Amino acid sequence: MNKTITALCLTVLISPAAFAEQWLTSLETKTPQEGYELAIKMSRMAVKHTQPSAEKRTEVRAKYEKDADGLIAAAQVVATNYQTVAAANNYWKK
Repeated sequence: MNKTITALCLTVLISPAAFAEQWLTSLETKTPQEGYELAIKMSRMAVKHTQPSAEKRTEVRAKYEKDADGLIAAAQVVATNYQTVAAANNYWKK
């Protein structure tokens, strides 16, 4: 998708109020396990910011929890976020 269109879509979907909560202060983690947990949190927060209504998220959960393709796509998002966190931590090599 065109980057401009993607940015526009995200601007429309994500309300400014969704960014009021500051939770991501660093990508640095002590261990790969903590990095993976951060990647999951990043993925969940993206969904929360895109669909700020907890009621709506709960409403659609019954659909996607039985959708193998959707679950695989969610796992891919977590994996991408984990790659980002791992790179930010120099893959935990000191």
